Amino acid sequence: MLLDLSAAFDTVDHNILLRRLEHTYQLGGVALEWFRSYLVGCSQHVRTSSSTLAPSFIICGVPQGLVLGTILFLLYTADLLSLIECHDFTPHLYADNTQILGSCRPSVSQDLLTRMSACIDEVVAWMRSSRLQLNTAKTEFLWSTTSRRLHQLPQLPLRVGSDHISQSSTMSSQRRS
Repeated sequence: MLLDLSAAFDTVDHNILLRRLEHTYQLGGVALEWFRSYLVGCSQHVRTSSSTLAPSFIICGVPQGLVLGTILFLLYTADLLSLIECHDFTPHLYADNTQILGSCRPSVSQDLLTRMSACIDEVVAWMRSSRLQLNTAKTEFLWSTTSRRLHQLPQLPLRVGSDHISQSSTMSSQRRS
């Protein structure tokens, strides 16, 4: 399962991130205050050739493309690892790309789909509570098997909340990590 998040780096909630740094990672004192000063109190404004709008404070987002932004995003989403592992799947997170890997014999592949749907439901609920949003239109589901065994696998789509993800035959190039 290849999950796609909508504007992932832009939706990192500063207050949630600071709470996780403090409670999950036991960061405190000067180090926590450094992150707080880095995240809180920044503003932005829109300027055109003829006018400038009043600045507004930025309450979410980490810089994309910078090492610190990527590290902060990984710290923000690290709880996903244990959530996915408790469903007996293997997570692989790289920046904002999340992959959920599982394996089974063809005879129990329907069970794997059911467990994957349950896992994804919990992932989506966790994302919602973290102000992240799964983009089901770009989320992909891929079976990896020999062509001889492909006919033994279910051809039904995978349920993700109220949406259904059809099986992909290849992984999109922008999703590889």
